[in-house]
Amino acid sequence: MENHYLKLNQTHWDNQAAVENQWSKPVSDKEIIAAKKGDWKVYLTPTPVKSQWLADIKGKKILCLASAGGQQGPILAAAGAQVTVFDLSEGQLSKDRQLAEKHQLNLVTAQGDMADLSNFTDECFDIVFHPISNLYVPDVNPVWQECYRVLKKGGVLMASFYNPVVFVDDRDPQLRAQGLMRPTYRLPYSDQRSLPSDVLQAKIAAGDGLVFGHSLTDLIGGQLTAGFLLQDFVEDFAPHARFLVDSYIPTFLASKAIKG
Repeated sequence: MENHYLKLNQTHWDNQAAVENQWSKPVSDKEIIAAKKGDWKVYLTPTPVKSQWLADIKGKKILCLASAGGQQGPILAAAGAQVTVFDLSEGQLSKDRQLAEKHQLNLVTAQGDMADLSNFTDECFDIVFHPISNLYVPDVNPVWQECYRVLKKGGVLMASFYNPVVFVDDRDPQLRAQGLMRPTYRLPYSDQRSLPSDVLQAKIAAGDGLVFGHSLTDLIGGQLTAGFLLQDFVEDFAPHARFLVDSYIPTFLASKAIKG
């Protein structure tokens, strides 16, 4: 059961890609053409990444980690980077390949688990670009360790993740209507271990992905333990509050860390 999440999440994201939901809808041809002319932006949180985080990417080798869907990778490639998109979902990866072929982008794809980058040699990338996705693995520490290994000395890890407080609430719609939330789940959170068995089985039957809420000790401290030096950090509000807490605190977090 412990590794069952990989197959479930792969199927979930293949299905998302098939219907082109929010994170599976590729950028437009217009955006690719503009990026080739130097007019572009990419996202780790709802607000575009700071321009100084990606000031000079031409010719840089970038790993878009668990970041398929035809959104970030094609833009970075159109802007002049050598991009590898690595993702669990073949359906998501197909979105990136379609744009790469259509616009002759310097972009390749590879399929696999974000916590296992054994496909890649040591120190082969300049940048790892890792938008919110590590909620789909039960332990984020191997992700940071692998990112550190594949980055060149002086390489940069740009990652985003949810403030773990979003996993504490039971999200009862009746309470939310009253402006109330009920803390129910203790961090670290795991669909597999935190949910009642009937709720978990219903989620699996519905084809939903299984998620995990990590502590800040693992999300930020884990990067430091892996050897990174934290250079910058941002918080961002959700553009549309999905949960009650989204209205009161910025629940999107992003970090920029350097391999010393």
